[in-house]
Amino acid sequence: MMNNPLKNFLLVSLLNVALSALAVGQGKQPVKPGDYLGMRWSQVASQMPAEWYASREAWMVAENVLLTQREVGGWAKNKPYHHVFTEGEKAQFTKERQEIGATFDNGATITELKFLARVYASQKDERYKAAFEKGLAYVLTAQYGNGGWPQFFPLRQGSSVAYASHVTYNDDAMVNIMKFLRDIHGDKGDYRALQVPGATKEKAREAFDKGIGCILASQIRVNGRPTVWCAQHDRNTLVPANARKYELASFSGAESVGITQLLMGLQNPSSQVIAAVQGAVAWFEKNKVEGIRLEKKTIEGGKSDLTVVQDRSAPAIWARFYDLNTQKPFFCDRDGVMKFSLAEIGHERRNNYGWYTDTPHKILQAYPGWVKKWGVK
Repeated sequence: MMNNPLKNFLLVSLLNVALSALAVGQGKQPVKPGDYLGMRWSQVASQMPAEWYASREAWMVAENVLLTQREVGGWAKNKPYHHVFTEGEKAQFTKERQEIGATFDNGATITELKFLARVYASQKDERYKAAFEKGLAYVLTAQYGNGGWPQFFPLRQGSSVAYASHVTYNDDAMVNIMKFLRDIHGDKGDYRALQVPGATKEKAREAFDKGIGCILASQIRVNGRPTVWCAQHDRNTLVPANARKYELASFSGAESVGITQLLMGLQNPSSQVIAAVQGAVAWFEKNKVEGIRLEKKTIEGGKSDLTVVQDRSAPAIWARFYDLNTQKPFFCDRDGVMKFSLAEIGHERRNNYGWYTDTPHKILQAYPGWVKKWGVK
């Protein structure tokens, strides 16, 4: 297998021409050069047409992904890895490779690993496989003994970033990791081409199972009954924990959705998993916010402002945060003071954060089928 980047470039270019010709012959429209530049990185990483991952453009993006992989094995977040880097940016990324730690926040590391798997399946460049293996090792190493994963690993020092050490469900960080490990163990899709050793796949299965254990252990209980989860839990005690100033410990109407979906996807669920799902569903049913809808209005200065409008016909929604004592929805500004009306917090936080969600509808719609499938009473 050729590992020289120039030789790989030429090989991929020829393959791209052949695939484009095949696509045209089958009446399909090939991806135009440069189309991917206007997309989000998460889309480019795993949602492009299959033939694109054999293209010259995919090869160029893969070179960026290799360049930016931290020495520890993971990646930074919110970087446009699919864009053309200047020489200055390349130098900066090379320097940052030596920085301690990487993250799972906002899909980081898992997104890059998915991309490497896809491009390796098409191009068979052994450098991509090596980078993938290094990243997978990082994922496995970052797991706590209790089964959880932090937002950032290795852990950083300092009170301003302490929340990054919590077991992190925020923005589906831990759920994304566990789905990835589940697919590694199952040899699904592009991961099959990587020929992950059996021992490593078994480690992935064990890590997934430990993650389920952490999820069950951290579920918030009220009067002994399971409910939902906080966006992050203390890495030692697993109790709900604060994150940023405006992200106080709470029942989460948003992050709990991905966790519940993951549990509902388990085959032959245990009695503990069944109880966890039932508890979460009951909580979602009880804590619907009805009779309101969100509306963007134009205010003085031409700025857009999110407002809550009374509307008895509006479908139910859920708040992102619910108070741990009263279970009432709350909102927070950067001062960390809990408010019980969205209008009470400043314009910047009110309009630049997801305070409400409708995603629990997916759980409630899927629940009857799940009950029937597993004979749950």
